[in-house]
Amino acid sequence: MAAEPVARLDKWLWAVRLFRTRRLAPDACRARSVAINDLPANPAREVHAGEIITVKQGLVPCIVQVIALPRSRVGAKLVAGFCTDLTPPEELAKARDPEQRVQQVLAREKGAGRPTKRDRRLLDRLFR
Repeated sequence: MAAEPVARLDKWLWAVRLFRTRRLAPDACRARSVAINDLPANPAREVHAGEIITVKQGLVPCIVQVIALPRSRVGAKLVAGFCTDLTPPEELAKARDPEQRVQQVLAREKGAGRPTKRDRRLLDRLFR
């Protein structure tokens, strides 16, 4: 009886190129930006084929279904063999909308107060 292959969540996210470095993947898990089947997941959780993973990065939550588990990081052309993108087209359209991107750049943390003089200068440079 063969055991089903398993992989750590943080390593799988890095291997299928959802995160640029291995260090970013566990940080996102600890920040509750990664969920498996709509439940927050820690970096050491095992990933199995068929599970749905949601990753919140920027404006658009990326939703993928696990197809297979790679042994190591795969090339960009081979990623489709290990996961299926289930992100709705409406969400992808939001990411392409320039107005939405500007709102994300201008967003401030709650309680951060007014922009400082330095912040205003940086915003002026951004919109010149």
